[in-house]
Amino acid sequence: MKAIVLVGGFGTRLHPLTLTTPKQMLPVVDTTMLEHVIGGLGAHGVDEVVLSLGYKEDVFREAYPDGECAGVALTYAVEPEPLDTAGAVRFAAEWAGIDETFIVVNGDVFTDLDVSEVWNRHHEVGAEGTIALTPVDDPSRYGVVPTDPDGKVLGFVEKPAPDKAPTNWINAGTYVLEPSVLQRIETGRKVSIERETFPAIVADGGLWALQSGAYWVDAGTPQSYIDIQLDLIDGVRGTARQGIADSASVADDAHVVHSVVMAGASVGSGAVVRDSIISVGASVAANAVVDGSIVGPRAVVETGAKLTGLSMLGDGAVAIAGARLDGARIPEVD
Repeated sequence: MKAIVLVGGFGTRLHPLTLTTPKQMLPVVDTTMLEHVIGGLGAHGVDEVVLSLGYKEDVFREAYPDGECAGVALTYAVEPEPLDTAGAVRFAAEWAGIDETFIVVNGDVFTDLDVSEVWNRHHEVGAEGTIALTPVDDPSRYGVVPTDPDGKVLGFVEKPAPDKAPTNWINAGTYVLEPSVLQRIETGRKVSIERETFPAIVADGGLWALQSGAYWVDAGTPQSYIDIQLDLIDGVRGTARQGIADSASVADDAHVVHSVVMAGASVGSGAVVRDSIISVGASVAANAVVDGSIVGPRAVVETGAKLTGLSMLGDGAVAIAGARLDGARIPEVD
């Protein structure tokens, strides 16, 4: 069973963390986002993943020099230019020689979806494409997918106005596709699978969906990047993970509450860390406060500084002593 994992985006919503590291290579508690995603696929029988790469593709190769991640074989397909979602799928599939039913997932989605159930449903109904759906409170940010009672997709509405959405079931970013879908994707230009390819399959009656209430988070925003990690240490997704790494250093009188402190990080005397992420090798000095914020790898929060409101320090950035940062991003990005 083969899967294409889309990881070629720039991750701009997570700047400045993604200025140096592709989004899917950001750490999530104790391993990369990509390993969490591929590990989930491997648990459902996927034995080869084609990484559809673009931005900083060398980082992925360096991280997995043996061509394996989470026990799954990797193939690298590097886009010569950004091709959008459908263009990336066709390029990666042809690069890897995929000529049978295959899976596509977005590399920044954290989910407990039963991929095997989607795969089986796809074959039961003889679909050309089958997509997983998840319910959300505000569907206006997503592709909304109305279906008939049997699960046949009736339409595909990308990011409808809040009061115009026909349903709250949205595209969950996991697809099972037949190779025939590839011929629907024009080469030589950017093609969106959500805006062009799926609506065309709907028009021919070949797109089906499976609704699932399983855990699902789009991990591409600062708040969701925090949330997926706190969910892991809270045991929301099975056995609770350890939030403070064994190699981290936390002063006896520091207060670390509902947070992740990664390998090699340090939290000084009297410091407070709450609902936050302290990344690999970062340091929070004495009497500093990090509340609902992200301190990137090797970043430094100096003595008495205070970070609140989803402030983010990029790789090696510094919050100077006594600074008061609310919703700040260092370095700033245009």
